[in-house]
Amino acid sequence: MSNALSDAMTHADWQRLASELRIETRAFIDDAFVDAQSGETFASINPATGDTLAEVASCDAADAEKAVARARRAFDEGAWSRRSPGARKAVLLRFAELMQTHKQELALLDTLDMGKPIGSSLGDMGGAIACLRHHAESIDKLYGEVAPTGDDALGLVLREPLGVVASIVPWNFPLMMTAWKIAPALAAGNSVILKPSEKSPLSALRLAALAREAGLPAGVFQVLPGFGHTVGKALALSMGVDCLAFTGSTAVGKQLMQYAGQSNLKRVYLECGGKSPNLVFADCKDLDAVARHAAEAIFHNQGEVCIAASRLLVDNRIRETFVDKLLAAAEHMQPGDPLDPASFMGAMVDRTQYQRVLDYIRRGIDEGATLRSGGSASEGPGLFIPPTIFDGVTPSMAIGREEIFGPVLSVFGFDTEEEAVALANDSDYGLAAGVWSQDIDRIMRVSRRLQSGQVYVNNWAGMDQTVPFGGVKQSGNGRDKSHHSLEEYSDLKTVWISLTP
Repeated sequence: MSNALSDAMTHADWQRLASELRIETRAFIDDAFVDAQSGETFASINPATGDTLAEVASCDAADAEKAVARARRAFDEGAWSRRSPGARKAVLLRFAELMQTHKQELALLDTLDMGKPIGSSLGDMGGAIACLRHHAESIDKLYGEVAPTGDDALGLVLREPLGVVASIVPWNFPLMMTAWKIAPALAAGNSVILKPSEKSPLSALRLAALAREAGLPAGVFQVLPGFGHTVGKALALSMGVDCLAFTGSTAVGKQLMQYAGQSNLKRVYLECGGKSPNLVFADCKDLDAVARHAAEAIFHNQGEVCIAASRLLVDNRIRETFVDKLLAAAEHMQPGDPLDPASFMGAMVDRTQYQRVLDYIRRGIDEGATLRSGGSASEGPGLFIPPTIFDGVTPSMAIGREEIFGPVLSVFGFDTEEEAVALANDSDYGLAAGVWSQDIDRIMRVSRRLQSGQVYVNNWAGMDQTVPFGGVKQSGNGRDKSHHSLEEYSDLKTVWISLTP
């Protein structure tokens, strides 16, 4: 199906495709779809309807052990790890083309599985495909080094794949986060074991079939659906895994680092939580447009976004006017059927997350913040929560400090630039930050002082594959995307050659 046809598809078209969808539920180990060795399964639930989509294989330590052994054998045999960069590029570009061909199917699986609007899922697919293509095209354009030695020696610096990489990805952007992890790891020549979230495993399993069709050798890419405390823990503790790449909560990231220390000191790259500040100064241009962007920055994907701009810091000189414009913008972002292309927001991923967000809303009210919009669940069978905005939030309030991961915005006021920067940095997290201003001097001062992995100026979440993505403080370490991510999935080797005088 062409992109033009996809853009023209109606609510009814997506409902029809959903009814015709065939869902793979088995794990992908050693080039074959198989049941979990235990025979156990778990239910994949559509959060917009409460319907069970499928019973998915629930892998555990036994499946992890089998997959790791096969991944190691594939790496040692060298069918992928020692293949030339140009040859790996050709396979990965074929993989990207197959993803493009099946873009609508993959997007639909994510929408049904975790409740995000179909338009958002299609956008994610574009990002996932671009990521795979970028790393495929990059891998045969990176050079080693020759050290500046004397005439009696030649020092070579080579870059080699690590070995077996375990990628544990989240449920909020299932395929896009998967691509960010597996594309550089595969491009560098590693064997990859993917553990998708138990809340959104379906697109990863479909991806496995496309990887096989693209020509990835047996054992080079495997997918283990299941829970973090079973198969995820087993991968993290495995002596056969050389690198662990994770996106998810800070609490789980800390646990994974402990597992690495308890096992083989495997490398651990973490992209964890966030409580991102969005700073709006009085000199910013076009308050209506900025308010719309500020609302989108928190309510996109139901607020289930690691870089969601959940803390809005507004100059008190414009605060009252700006909040009114923000409320007007949020009125047009109400949740709806995820299969309706007109829906801006969809359903919360599951009842646990749904209840967590509602609990935080109640805490915000109890702590004395002013509820300006939303605040209760939408009527109907699905897990829908409307845009919720609190004003008068202080740093001591839970809604102003803790990651909610839902459509809840906390508004703070400030009087000076110094106060704004101090408020922004008063957080355990440091994943993203935004600055809205027309003063270039202020933009440069504030951008440099914000403790954040990325700073967006007069936009939110502007990025492409050429720039790295990651956090500081308890938002994690390491970087996704760009050439820098390839560095994380490879190792430097020095070869020192003595030369005869």
